[in-house]
Amino acid sequence: MTLSPLTKRRLAQFRANKRGYVCFWLFLILFFLTLFAEFIANDKPLLVSYEHHYYFPVFKEYPETTFGGEFETETNYRDPFVKDLINKKGWMIWPLIPYSYNTVNYDLPVPAPAPPSKENWLGTDDQGRDVLARLIYGFRISVLFGLTLTIFSSVFGVTAGAIQGYFGGLTDLIFQRFMEIWSGMPVLYLLIILASLVQPTFWWLLLLMLLFSWMALVPVVRAEFLRARNLDYVRAARALGLATPRIIYRHVLPNAMVATLTFMPFILNGSITTLTSLDFLGFGLPLGSPSLGEMLNQGKNNLQAPWLGMTAFMVLAVMLTLLIFIGEAIRDAFDPRKTNL
Repeated sequence: MTLSPLTKRRLAQFRANKRGYVCFWLFLILFFLTLFAEFIANDKPLLVSYEHHYYFPVFKEYPETTFGGEFETETNYRDPFVKDLINKKGWMIWPLIPYSYNTVNYDLPVPAPAPPSKENWLGTDDQGRDVLARLIYGFRISVLFGLTLTIFSSVFGVTAGAIQGYFGGLTDLIFQRFMEIWSGMPVLYLLIILASLVQPTFWWLLLLMLLFSWMALVPVVRAEFLRARNLDYVRAARALGLATPRIIYRHVLPNAMVATLTFMPFILNGSITTLTSLDFLGFGLPLGSPSLGEMLNQGKNNLQAPWLGMTAFMVLAVMLTLLIFIGEAIRDAFDPRKTNL
């Protein structure tokens, strides 16, 4: 695939921003690693060899009777009895962190929350769950939620802004009055009220937040379409009889995408922050889900365990800082004053 000269200049300008370029790769590495959280932090072995047969508990559930146990239920590989059964006739390969986000460590030497130790590198929360495992899973779900919300928000926001800007007139006027009313609503309070009326899930929270997050891109896309709709190449396309959707999609939208791509990292930041706020207040993801906001709330409720709040705060601060610097690099890459040099 051959890149255009403009794309090459933009990539070069993105790499020229050293801070943003390094942050981009750091964030990409962290996100890639957390995508495989089940292979890094899990209470199930990656591979079990028993009587010369191989089993993969990460991918499939096996009853305890498979390994000589007594129950038909799923095997608890952390049970000392099961460990002895398997080790007598085989072996197990465990992940680097032998805990999942919901695994309770019942062998703590002190009451939960336990401080960092060789067994739990970042300690445990007040329910005896490993903090590091919950951070890995929480990082993944926060980024996936933010990315999904950002993509859907961009699609709806760009579509609304394109319709407003291209048609103008009464269409633009009605849309603008609606947005003035809709944007004046107290978003966080409405999200709390709506989340308290239903059982919150990943997709339900995504839908609730999408009701308000789509407006972020509308003004910039609308302004670009208002400027471009009277330019000569758009008028020529109309004179040639091209359909309106084709003119919008092929001729005007590529110019508006510059502003869209520049704003997307900041929309992602806002999405993650809103989810964390809802989780902190107890109106976010279902109870027990790995959540950075829930860990911050535990830190507030357990001031005698400073590792809880400090760890969650540091992870959230690093994540948002990386995204801000990436956004600055993308903004520089699409800045016409720099790419046209």
